[in-house]
Amino acid sequence: MIAIVDYGMGNLYSVQNMLKYLGCESEITGEISRIRAADKLILPGVGHFKKAMQVIRDSGLADVLNEQVLEKKTPILGICLGMQLLLEYSEEGDCAGLGWIPGEVKKFDFPDNPGLKIPHMGWDYITVQRDLPLFRNFAGKERYYFVHSYYAACRDRADAAAVTEYGIRFDSVVCRGNIMGTQFHPEKSHRYGMELLGNFAKE
Repeated sequence: MIAIVDYGMGNLYSVQNMLKYLGCESEITGEISRIRAADKLILPGVGHFKKAMQVIRDSGLADVLNEQVLEKKTPILGICLGMQLLLEYSEEGDCAGLGWIPGEVKKFDFPDNPGLKIPHMGWDYITVQRDLPLFRNFAGKERYYFVHSYYAACRDRADAAAVTEYGIRFDSVVCRGNIMGTQFHPEKSHRYGMELLGNFAKE
């Protein structure tokens, strides 16, 4: 069973509908007992980094997530804000994250290219940097739906599983062992998103 972690922010039902289409059992839950019982976890998210971390800490979710992810090595996939929360720190709210992946979340800033709009929104390509089960059967032309004003910058380049170009090159997929994240929304990315979620769910 895949637990889609409900902390009050995110495209919960879009993720669940995609998993249902793939034939994967999932449950939207914020209950600690159900998160402990899950085989895999998905941490979605849309919204403000600091507010999200406050909810996760105040609800007790941070403790159970640390237990499951760091101690029991339960696979987890962070999506959009959920991916950013995996890192150590974000400029959005000047706030510490879960700290599982060394690195920071920074705001896009294009003073020399004012034609680039913020947020980065719409379809864009990724360039895979590592051979991972998450990318099984990829052909190298996959594109996904993005909507974000902040981007991840991994300190250890081995944690950057894929990158995307938008004014700068930023880390669009991160991976450190059982901890994975996508800046884009696979649940909104049609067949390519379906392939990636399927690889995570069925791995």
